Amino acid sequence: MSRNSIKKLRWGGRVLLVLYLACLIYFMFFSESYGRTEIHTEYRYNLVLFREIRRFLQHCDILGMPAVLINLAGNVVVFIPYGCGLPLLFERLQSFWRVAILSFAASLLAETMQLILRVGCFDVDDLLLNTIGGCIGYFIYLLLRRYWRGKYGKKKL
Repeated sequence: MSRNSIKKLRWGGRVLLVLYLACLIYFMFFSESYGRTEIHTEYRYNLVLFREIRRFLQHCDILGMPAVLINLAGNVVVFIPYGCGLPLLFERLQSFWRVAILSFAASLLAETMQLILRVGCFDVDDLLLNTIGGCIGYFIYLLLRRYWRGKYGKKKL
């Protein structure tokens, strides 16, 4: 694959990353289906690790499986493209720890904005789940890189 083709792929990937982030911002702050249009008068937060995860699992029969999956699996899945996209698109970010730290930082920024804007809830469990999603994305990147190098040799992915 030529250098020009790789540059075009990276440019297209960056556009997709921006679109992904725009969708993420929409669902975190503006989506009516997730109750984001209601602004609360008080701050809502959870600073106890595993409290909300445990609550969702214990009350699965009351909350319903879709609500549990959206909250728990959704928080992981939503950050997988972020963790995969960063090292694919930016050579300096091809380290597990950089991706993990940036996933945590992006999640912390989003959760803090939810707290400040009083939309949604600042939740340390979400920080954990989002960071795990970013790390899973990084491991998907490693699999893609291994496949790429097996097919095209040492050419950069």
